[in-house]
Amino acid sequence: MAVAGGGRDPAYDKRRRLAGELRVLREMSGMSGRDLAKRIGISQSKVSRIEAGAAQPSATEITAWAQAVGAADEIERLRDVLADVARTEVETWQAAIEGRHQLQDDAREREETARRVRVFQPALVPGLLQTPGYAQRVFAMFKASVPQTSVAAAVAARLDRQLALYKDDDRHFEFLITEAALRWRPGPPRLAIAQLDRIATVSTLDNVSIGLIPLSAEAEAPYLQGFSILDDGDADDDAFVLIELDHAELTVTEADAVALYRNRWSTLRKAAVFGDEAQALLRTLTAELRTIEG
Repeated sequence: MAVAGGGRDPAYDKRRRLAGELRVLREMSGMSGRDLAKRIGISQSKVSRIEAGAAQPSATEITAWAQAVGAADEIERLRDVLADVARTEVETWQAAIEGRHQLQDDAREREETARRVRVFQPALVPGLLQTPGYAQRVFAMFKASVPQTSVAAAVAARLDRQLALYKDDDRHFEFLITEAALRWRPGPPRLAIAQLDRIATVSTLDNVSIGLIPLSAEAEAPYLQGFSILDDGDADDDAFVLIELDHAELTVTEADAVALYRNRWSTLRKAAVFGDEAQALLRTLTAELRTIEG
């Protein structure tokens, strides 16, 4: 694992340079991303993520890519570059914000290239489900470690990301949230009540699944850290995992490590309640908050 200390992770820079070279080679060949995906046997969304630096190609995919775009003489050099790139990397928030207006914009771009987004949160409500008031409080708390141009701009960008939940496309969003996260209050009871109502409402969308893990559920896996799995919906080689730390974001692309998080997701899901049971839990928590508010 390569870790960025106070600045940008060298592995991240190398992967972005590799991504840029692969994109240029494709564009110079006149081939579309869709056609290239068919030629080398991967999804179009993975081609997009590779060219954006959000996914790392395998050595086999590098070879097929170069051959497909008529750059077979570049294969050895490109594979050497790939060999230098760590498969798991950490990019500090400070480094990530350089040259960008909003970190939320990067998150939105990653989500737009994935057909399925799965988010587990043991500590707070996931960003895609947050109300404006909840998001404002969260960004204000983390402003020192997660730099933004302003809290207001960050909230606006987060709300813009949430539009993806309502788009008429084939993307699906799945959430697992612990009861502890639902009980965590970054503000007064009325703010938490509005947040619980928001979760109840979004859970009725056809392309959204929200599972709640009650405190009474027997734990088969420790709730160490929240994580997100983004993939193409069915292709195992298309997935990657994002983990938000206090100082940085961890990106996991190595197949065995991604499989570990897939298994963790499956285990956590078994402890969750959905549908009417989830709605009942939300009503119980809301009732408790109303007694505090009153």
